[in-house]
Amino acid sequence: MKNFSSIKELLGLLSREQKLISEIFEKRKVLAYKVDDALEVLDYNEDKLRSLLEFSVLRENGRYLELDDQYLQFFEQILEVNEEINISFINENLESIRQNIQYYLQENNESRRYSYLRKVKSGLRKTGTIAIRNVIDLKRNVDTTFKNEPNYKVKKAKLEHLDVKRNDIATLVSMTERLISGDEEQTFFKIASDEELQRIIVLLKGQLNACRHNLIDLQKQIIEFLNRLKSQNSFTEKIRKLKYLKDQFELRSKTNILQVLSRENALVFEPKPVYALKLSLDQLQSDDVSLELIKKVSKRMRGGRQIKQSLDNTDLQSYLTADDVQIPQVNLEEVKNSFIAGSNNLFDFLQSYDFGMELAFGDRLTVYCQLISQFDDHFRLTDSYETKNETEYLLIYPL
Repeated sequence: MKNFSSIKELLGLLSREQKLISEIFEKRKVLAYKVDDALEVLDYNEDKLRSLLEFSVLRENGRYLELDDQYLQFFEQILEVNEEINISFINENLESIRQNIQYYLQENNESRRYSYLRKVKSGLRKTGTIAIRNVIDLKRNVDTTFKNEPNYKVKKAKLEHLDVKRNDIATLVSMTERLISGDEEQTFFKIASDEELQRIIVLLKGQLNACRHNLIDLQKQIIEFLNRLKSQNSFTEKIRKLKYLKDQFELRSKTNILQVLSRENALVFEPKPVYALKLSLDQLQSDDVSLELIKKVSKRMRGGRQIKQSLDNTDLQSYLTADDVQIPQVNLEEVKNSFIAGSNNLFDFLQSYDFGMELAFGDRLTVYCQLISQFDDHFRLTDSYETKNETEYLLIYPL
């Protein structure tokens, strides 16, 4: 691993290979930039690629290349596209500001005092900028999570985690405000009496105020998203239960769906009205513009091409002379009457019933389902189940 000897050397390397670095940065989330693709961008100059790896600008991960974490974080922060909420940095920065204020108040040398003052001003500028950026990143992450995360449990967990981050940022905003308004800090601000420092304080207060208002809106948004998830999950579970009952042919017997539908008067069940547009005869007789429009419509309708459909062969002699095909059918009404006259359950009754032809187990199971769907009013559906041939069935008896 090599180290850069100067900023000029660092900027020179980044400038020369800016095309490759830009492409890898664009694909930083998919981990799909192969070494062969990098060599193609570098005109197959392996020395250039080796130089980037030796200076740790890039890292090799098997057949793929990645930007080193330092450069990746630098580019994301400068371009304001980072998604990580950096709260610890604000906390450390606040502690550094407190320490430099103490050093300033205890120092007598003007030159060293000025160096501490510069560090305080730099820390205050960083605090406001990072606080605003974290709020923006938090809002983007909340929107992205709710709209794009497909897994319900993961989405809920992410939103709850982001809400914790929001609370942490709000705490740090309050800590920053207390830092500005503290007794020791007020003494520092009066002693320092620096014009630039006063401008920084005014700007920082405005940034903290904006953060506070945005965090309140974010809290409302997260609560709304979590409530939507809860409602959607409850609705989905209800749909699944209804689907299961429908597949088991128990929807009407175990739910009040018929009563609910009879009370429902939603517009979606109403036929769509069609209103005819009738033109005024007086307007048609006196308005030249309407006449021209009618002529255009008439011309367009007459100018349409008529497609002549070809007629297929109408010789039906082959159908008349074809062999007859017999399709076996089951008289469900007769089977129902025979079942009602007995006392056995429906499934066992059908296994021993003589249909006058050979029926396989699957065909008898189909008749079982057809009888339930058509004559359930004549049957007594129980809550008991039994299994035969790996098929679970409901015990049904005559009324």
